Formats: sequence, structure tokens, C-alpha cells
Amino acid sequence: MGSLSRNSLFDDAEFIPPDAIFDVTRRYVADSNPSKVNLGQGTYRDENGQPWVLPSVRMAKVKLGDCGHEYLPIAGLKSFRDGAVKLALHGTEAFDDGRVASCQALSGTGSLLLAGLALKKANTKITTMYITEPTWSNHALLFGSLGFKVVSLPYYSNGAFDFDSYMNGLKKADLTSAVVLHACAHNPTGCDPSRDQWKDIAKLVQEKEIFPIFDSAYLGFNSGSVDEDAWAIRYFVDVLKLEASVCLSFAKSMGLYGERIGLVSFVTRCTETARTMSSILENVQRATVSNPPAYGARIAATVLGTPEIADQWSKDLITMSGRVKSMRHRLYDELTNLHTPGDWTHLIKQTGMFGYTGISPSQVAYLEEKYHVYMADTSRISIAGLNESNVAYFARALDDAVRTVKD
Repeated sequence: MGSLSRNSLFDDAEFIPPDAIFDVTRRYVADSNPSKVNLGQGTYRDENGQPWVLPSVRMAKVKLGDCGHEYLPIAGLKSFRDGAVKLALHGTEAFDDGRVASCQALSGTGSLLLAGLALKKANTKITTMYITEPTWSNHALLFGSLGFKVVSLPYYSNGAFDFDSYMNGLKKADLTSAVVLHACAHNPTGCDPSRDQWKDIAKLVQEKEIFPIFDSAYLGFNSGSVDEDAWAIRYFVDVLKLEASVCLSFAKSMGLYGERIGLVSFVTRCTETARTMSSILENVQRATVSNPPAYGARIAATVLGTPEIADQWSKDLITMSGRVKSMRHRLYDELTNLHTPGDWTHLIKQTGMFGYTGISPSQVAYLEEKYHVYMADTSRISIAGLNESNVAYFARALDDAVRTVKD
């Protein structure tokens, strides 16, 4: 009898292309051109194009001193969890009644992961996850990897939120569905629903018994006010009394990118359910990372829990959001002065870290090849990557690309 043999256990493995955004950063770093511009990865840069450690974070680190390296509990640092839940949900009945389960997570990705795992562990019968098209690239990868059927909802058209198409798509969802909602600063388009549109979305979610998951990566970073940016969350859970998951990240709002600090929470109907969901969150955390990182959580807890540092953080949020807004207008003004073909008003109507330019992939490639401008091939740019020394250069490059490359 013949015998079966193989060269490697992994003979049938297929190469997976690198993550598009991280590959943009890799190419940028490898480029030695002094005029290069990085508008790819979503990290805040100051007016000199440099990473910015927030003054509030510096204050917190001084106060912390040497805090050791011991393990945290499975659910994370309690003072951080309490502070983060209060930040997002203070003033709501659910917060006052203790109906919120929470667990520290590995930034935004980790919080969404735990939310998905908890929905499965809790026997919710949710099988379908609705996301926007376009959206953050990790949404489809993450929820698809967890076994959810991922359905995309049309979101963007002609430089604006396509409310009618979005609602028509969401009407097909039912009680076996969850929907990922960008609490503010929609990634990548920067186009958020108006408050009246949010109310209509919430009403449909309530009528169809769809479970809402708020991806809240930009609270405070978007407008400069956490309360302003959390309005939709509080409308769903406090005005309409809906159960929901709220997933927070402090990467953008505190500049704690590499510390991987986030929080997943579930707003529930009663305290007993909150206790059950807390136990499930601990269980799925244990099965994935066992327990979360400590240092960043201590920094965030100190910022949130120390009045004078919290006051400084409020000022830091205004500094960051204000600079991003000013760069939006500077880019628009430069394009207007150049008489760049097309209507660019969408850039100043969008909000948050990103801008959706609407140019083609071939124009994006032209910008990289000729001008050493690095950005996502979806046409998304990180507005935070612009400053007074490069905004005019980028505008001229964009003008050339639009005039030269015709699809």
C-alpha cells in the first residue's frame, strides 16, 4: 500500500495580503524623500507633524510614578472601568441604576471583539452584523472571523451621508441582527447623521428589535466635547431605553495608541442582567487575553479621576479637534484658490480625524508615485497628518492628480 505524504502541514495555506493601512505606513517609513507626507494611519500629529503626548497624560504619568507591574483582574482596572462608563453614560438612568456591565479591552478592536464574543456566549440568537459601506476595514474582518454574517449598508453618496439608502437597507434587519453604529466621526467618511436622522435610525432599531453596538473611538476628539459626541448613545439608551453595547477606545482621545486601552460595556434592562453580562465578559476575556494591560489603564483612570487633570484633558481635546478643523478649512481654501476641478465643500462638512476626498485609486497611486503622498486607496486621508508646512504641497499635488489622471 502506498503512503500519504506531504512536504509541510501548511502546503494548502494561502498568503494573506498585508493590512492596507499598515502597509501604507510601511511604505511611508521606507521612503527617504524629504517631502513625503503620511495621510494614512489615524494618529494625531501636532502642528510640526510630530506625535503629541497630551499635557494631561504627562500630568497623569507624573502622578502615577512607579506603579509596579502586577496583573490586573480579568475585567481590568476598576477605577478605569468606572471612570470610562461614567464618561460615556453619566446622567442616564442605566448609569444611575447600575445597569451597565463593563470590561477593560484592548482598545477599540478588543472592545468590539469582546462585544461579539459576549453576544454569542449570551445565547442572544444574533447571527447577522450590519455595518456601513464604507467603514473601518476591521469591522468586516473582525465580525466575520467570529462567525457572524456581515451585511453592508450603503452609507455614502455624492459627498454626504446617504440617509435614504442606509435606512432602506437597515429595514431588512430583524431581531437576529445587530448594527454597528459609529457614535461620531464616521470612519472613513467623516459624515455623521444629524440629530433628527439619529432619531429616525433609533426608532427603526427599536421597531425592528435590532441590537445596537456603538463603536465610540472618537468621543471628545470629534467636537472637543465628550457630551456632544456621546449624544446618540445617550438618546438610544436613555430616551428610548434600549439595551446596547458601547465600545470605547482611548487611543485617539488620549493619544494612548500603543497602550491599547479600551472598554466594552453592555447597557441592560436590569441589574441582574448586568451582573450576568459582567460574568460573560470576564469569561470571554479570560479565553482571549486573560487579563488586560495595566499601565495605560492607570493613566486613563488618573486622567478621568483627577479633577485638575480632567480639566486639562478637556483643553487637550479642544486643542486636537480645533487643529483638525482648521486643517480642513486650510485644505479647502488651498483647493479653492487653485480652482481644482470639482466641488470640495464636502471636506469642510465632514468631521473627525478623517476626510473622504473621493478621488480614484489611480489618482491615489499617482500621488504616491510622483509626490510621495501616502494615503488609503479608498481616498481617505487623515486630516491630522496635515499642517502648515505640508497642506499647500498636498493641495497642489491633489490638484495635479485630479487634472492629470482621468479614469
